[in-house]
Amino acid sequence: MAKSKAQHVVPRSGKWGVLSAGASRATSLHTTQDEAIKTARDIARSHGTELYIHGRDGRIREKSSFGTDPTLSKG
Repeated sequence: MAKSKAQHVVPRSGKWGVLSAGASRATSLHTTQDEAIKTARDIARSHGTELYIHGRDGRIREKSSFGTDPTLSKG
């Protein structure tokens, strides 16, 4: 099974796009960043991947992880 890719919320043509890591085309476009974040969060949560939220300048301003953290192993 292929590893799922992180989701990115990025400014795109005056809107906010949700992109999988490495993709050139947006999975979806939204009028507001909040709408895009909700969609990207749902995708990241269902695939157990990371979510990167970029600001208007394109720089990452927030990151969330929905995968299993190997550093939290019980021992």
